[in-house]
Amino acid sequence: MDHQPKFFENLSGTGKAIGVLTSGGDAQGMNAAVRAVVRMGIYVKAKVYFVYEGYQGMVDGGDNIVEVSWESVSSILQVGGTVIGSARCKSFRTREGRLQAAYNLVQRGITNLCVIGGDGSLTGANLFREEWSGLLEELAQKGKIDEEAVKKYAYLNIVGMVGSIDNDFCGTDMTIGTDSALHRIIEVVDAIMTTAQSHQRTFVLEVMGRHCGYLALVSALACGADWVFIPEYPPEEGWEDSMCVKLSENRARKKRLNIIIVAEGAIDCHNKPITSEKVKDLVVQRLGFDTRVTILGHVQRGGTPSAFDRILASRMGVEAVLALLEATPATPACVVSLSGNQAVRLPLMECVQMTQEVQKAMDEGRFVEAVRLRGRSFENNLNTYKLLSHKKPDAELPKTNFNVAVLNVGAPAAGMNAAVRAAVRVGITEGHKMFAVIDGFEGFARGKIKEISWGDVGGWTGQGGSILGTKRTLPAKYLEKIADQMRTNNINALMVIGGFEAYESCLQLHEARSRFEEFCVPICVLPATISNNVPGTDFSIGADTSLNAIVETCDRIKQSASGTKRRVFIIETMGGYCGYLANMGALAAGADAAYIFEEQFDIRELQANVEHLTEKMKTSIQRGLVLRNENCNENYTTDFIYQLYSEEGKGVFDCRKNVLGHMQQGGAPSPFDRNFGTKISAKAMQWISKKLKETYRKGKVFANTDDSVCLLGMRRRNLVFQPVAELKTETDFVHRIPKEQWWLKLRPLMKILAKYKTSYDVSDSGQLEHVAMHSPKEAETGAI
Repeated sequence: MDHQPKFFENLSGTGKAIGVLTSGGDAQGMNAAVRAVVRMGIYVKAKVYFVYEGYQGMVDGGDNIVEVSWESVSSILQVGGTVIGSARCKSFRTREGRLQAAYNLVQRGITNLCVIGGDGSLTGANLFREEWSGLLEELAQKGKIDEEAVKKYAYLNIVGMVGSIDNDFCGTDMTIGTDSALHRIIEVVDAIMTTAQSHQRTFVLEVMGRHCGYLALVSALACGADWVFIPEYPPEEGWEDSMCVKLSENRARKKRLNIIIVAEGAIDCHNKPITSEKVKDLVVQRLGFDTRVTILGHVQRGGTPSAFDRILASRMGVEAVLALLEATPATPACVVSLSGNQAVRLPLMECVQMTQEVQKAMDEGRFVEAVRLRGRSFENNLNTYKLLSHKKPDAELPKTNFNVAVLNVGAPAAGMNAAVRAAVRVGITEGHKMFAVIDGFEGFARGKIKEISWGDVGGWTGQGGSILGTKRTLPAKYLEKIADQMRTNNINALMVIGGFEAYESCLQLHEARSRFEEFCVPICVLPATISNNVPGTDFSIGADTSLNAIVETCDRIKQSASGTKRRVFIIETMGGYCGYLANMGALAAGADAAYIFEEQFDIRELQANVEHLTEKMKTSIQRGLVLRNENCNENYTTDFIYQLYSEEGKGVFDCRKNVLGHMQQGGAPSPFDRNFGTKISAKAMQWISKKLKETYRKGKVFANTDDSVCLLGMRRRNLVFQPVAELKTETDFVHRIPKEQWWLKLRPLMKILAKYKTSYDVSDSGQLEHVAMHSPKEAETGAI
């Protein structure tokens, strides 16, 4: 980008008052959004007010609308639900109610509202905005306010954030709370799987989603469910028979359990409800399987927000305040939302209308249209699920005579197994013979390679680590032996799943093509590493799971620090030279500072941080949290920083240190990593198939162009295949990190929310976009 960065210092909130409310059903992460709005508002010198109990509090006024301070939102980041309360409000639906609400706001000079809720709450806010000047006129006529106030408070600005676990709002990839709800569902499914295994049971799980099947669909994808029922895609006539055939086939393949997921709003093609009880009775009557129903209910709304939801809500909250500062009477009410990993602003009513269009399409039985209106992400999930859940009979599968090998390279990362499973199943569907290589390139050189079937990868999505086994060894020293194995096993393509080593390995294979013709085959790298340090992608498989492990530990540590008072914890995270985990962990855990290699720091900065914490100890928040990336500085080690803080903080606070270590690499993969691994792997396999067809000449595969060795990464909003040779210029090989990293832009956010003065580049935000209707073709190109 050539434009000059635009910084928000020029945007002052002096004289402005912002009201923040949560409305409708609660969702995990709402508190993180409230915290960000309050702190960003205070940071830009605006007054910020809590409106308790949603619109009800706005109508009732009094103690329900209170000015808040920086400390008011301390320690709420890790709390689920909403601390300012939410209520369904009948009176706000009447003009009298809205008149009273307007009066209460004007009394306090509030003309900026940040509403966190679902589409109903946001529609209400928009109506309120449209009526605002009329309401003020009426108040003036009744003598409740004077003409001066009518002029002074003439316009109401509204910015919405969508807090809803159902992810049922069009225009945004993820709503606040969806990822956390998926965490709850997956925790339950993982627990149920062990008991179902013991008794050879079938479980029918009912998840939330009255009008939207997102939770059901993604959890089915993330746990490899046998069948899923969602409102947008009702099963075809005669589904009862097909489902029973599928369940009995799975049992015949020695699968000891069946999982069926039902969205609470599931319907058949005649718009009749399909309930979990109905499904259970069907399985028992037709197949006689021991079947149990589990209704997850409000568990899905509960618990602590995931790392993803905290970061999403914090980003959205800051963006919402910026949008309010920039709003003019002419700008329509907007929603801040997420597209890929970009924060965007969209006209509120366009999103609401499109959300209502989906419901209308479903009511009228236009289900293909409903899926399309839900957006690229939903459509992709559905297509991937269909691809992976049902194996066609062998007779129906194409036969390509191509052999494709899959291997893991580097350190283990959660989600690798989900990627292997998707690769194997999509490969088989495409007609290839799939081979698994054990223990990376070292195992490859030793001939540890075997054919792998559809059933072999069953149940792999939820497994952490690497089932195939992985080694950090690069191929350079085994090139001849690997070429021999490629020739012996007639391998026509490679899929390499791993971190920086996987990327380097494929570069080495690419460079060795001139000497070994065996490497002239399509090769695809899938980035999988907790460090998230692979060039060419914004996210890597495994980083989300690791981030959640860090954040969970930080929450516990903060709790212990709050108990002892005046204590600061220094926490060391992994990541090599890449500061992603330290920086994002700090943002999600509400840390006071994060030391990373990418942003050099000196003794003066350390000193300033100590002074900042000393000031903080004088307030009611008597604890501190500091994260340090393991390689951020060779001299300022964790011990050094701990000793410095201990010495400088004497008499004010005491210090403890904690090295998190390999717990960051372990654990069951998070829903995001299972899903991301599954989807990019399926896409990569389809790319390999395409390349195999293109490069097959005279009875053999010969691929020697740069674009036949690619890395599949997520860039801003799209999935892109990039030749590894071209990524060389973007790589710092000494420190094993990309030269430019998108998340550094979020660094000032962490500092602002920790009360540091800093400058924040807002060049990327501020443009109001329109809700894009995508064509079916587009669904194949990029979105995740």
